[in-house]
Amino acid sequence: MDEFSALMAALDPAMIVVTAADGDEQAGCLVGFHGQSSIDPPRYGVWLSKANHTYRVALEATHLGIHLLEAGDRELAVAFGTRTGEDPGVDKFAGLAHERGPGGVPLLTACPHRFVLRRTALLDDGGDHVLLTGEPLDPVAGEPFDPLRLAAVDDLTPGHPVEDHP
Repeated sequence: MDEFSALMAALDPAMIVVTAADGDEQAGCLVGFHGQSSIDPPRYGVWLSKANHTYRVALEATHLGIHLLEAGDRELAVAFGTRTGEDPGVDKFAGLAHERGPGGVPLLTACPHRFVLRRTALLDDGGDHVLLTGEPLDPVAGEPFDPLRLAAVDDLTPGHPVEDHP
């Protein structure tokens, strides 16, 4: 591990699930690159891998679902982080209660900490991830919680390795 990677791993970011929809096509993925990007007006940003099916769906989506995972949500992390929606027969939402939010975005009803992100900008600086920022809408905040951290899921094998990005 190089020194920059070691520094970033030491931050141990909270993990989220990002969902998107374009018409009837829905997608979701596990994300560790995200954060608040403005106080006034409120803005939030998520970085999606170009190799990820969710990225391609999110390019056409007007809204994204941002689901903050609790320490006990490893099963959701596995469901959204180890499979790709491109594979035939893979439906990451199968068996999960969800509802449609603004722009048709799927919202996981079992996640008590979530909001919708109305997309306002996209930045591709040539790396393997693209930044999508937006306005947070419809926040749902449950009781205080301990977030699921990268260290708790760093043993998972992603549906796409980083080398797969276009």
